[in-house]
Amino acid sequence: MGKLTALRVKSLKTPGRYADGDCLYLYVHSAESRSWMLRVQFQGKVAEMGLGSEKVISLAEAREIAATNRKLFKAGIDPRALKRIAAAQPTVPTFEQAAEQVHRDRQAGWRNGKHQVQWLSSLRMHAFPTLGKMLPDEIDAAQIIETLLPIWQKRPETARRVKQRILIVLNWANSKGYRNTEAPLRAVEAGLARQPKKDRHFAALPYTEASDLLRRLEANMSSGRLALRFLILTAARSGEVRGATWGEIDFAAKLWTIPAGRMKAGREHVVPLSPAALSVLRCAHQGRTGKTGDAEPIFPGQRGGQLSDMTLTKVLRTATSESATVHGFRSSFRDWAAEKTDFDGAVVEAALAHTNPNKVEAAYRRTNYLEKRRRLMRLWAVFLRRGSA
Repeated sequence: MGKLTALRVKSLKTPGRYADGDCLYLYVHSAESRSWMLRVQFQGKVAEMGLGSEKVISLAEAREIAATNRKLFKAGIDPRALKRIAAAQPTVPTFEQAAEQVHRDRQAGWRNGKHQVQWLSSLRMHAFPTLGKMLPDEIDAAQIIETLLPIWQKRPETARRVKQRILIVLNWANSKGYRNTEAPLRAVEAGLARQPKKDRHFAALPYTEASDLLRRLEANMSSGRLALRFLILTAARSGEVRGATWGEIDFAAKLWTIPAGRMKAGREHVVPLSPAALSVLRCAHQGRTGKTGDAEPIFPGQRGGQLSDMTLTKVLRTATSESATVHGFRSSFRDWAAEKTDFDGAVVEAALAHTNPNKVEAAYRRTNYLEKRRRLMRLWAVFLRRGSA
């Protein structure tokens, strides 16, 4: 039985070393600081091993820890070395922790703020409940399939994205040594049923009906209606129009320069402005406050800042009974250009800011067809206004 008692341990205030027996000592550093120490003979020398603070480890716990380590020393194993090795080993993250780290590593490279938020939120909602607390090396194809099944048929697009993100996290874990194999892509795909096919094209208003819509939009000069008119006239994306600022407009040169950071392809895009598009900008300019200078949104929301995507959708739904989408007007423009003009397809694709899939051709092509696009956009405006532009 040890020499110390729990009561005596608490009462010791004088600095010094107090033996309990079986090589266990209490080191009193001050009235408020005490720690446990194991002192044994190991390989012909005195070996000391700290066991922890008395505030954290009780006398009974210290005796148990001391007994375990005495056996190791006696067997010729240095538990201090084992402790150092264990401390040097990286802590293996759970799937949830790994996903959060992947998100932090990658989000700086994502231009779309909405994508940054959705990437992690989709995993929180659909993957973390089943996989979150598991270690990456514990997750197999069957568990991934089980996670995806509740949404695989009901929400196919979301399910595909969640699947892709799960696999990305597992491959990241493999690259860091937290998982012995890459993500089981083939096994997961083999275990999931075929999803229903769906036309993924954005519903577009026929270009023959676009002029009537534009005329209805002109009946009201709200920010949302002006933005939708400008979007149709420039064949731009919703985000490009909603994020447009006055500093991007050159009225003298009749150009709208969208910086690379706001473009899907990550490259600056210059849009030639037709007289009709400039007219929309002049109407919008009447409501300009000038408080934020060139950074002021051209089409502000009701509470300041830029318009929401839902606002443009609501404006469109109010103006037409068709099931068209805001993004679909780019298709309307593309169909009109193909059927009603003789412009080369490359010019039209440049107007839509599409990247050339032919890498070799893209490498040698240096023009952005600005002058040809200027004529193209003017003709589009004339068609929309039925010759009044």
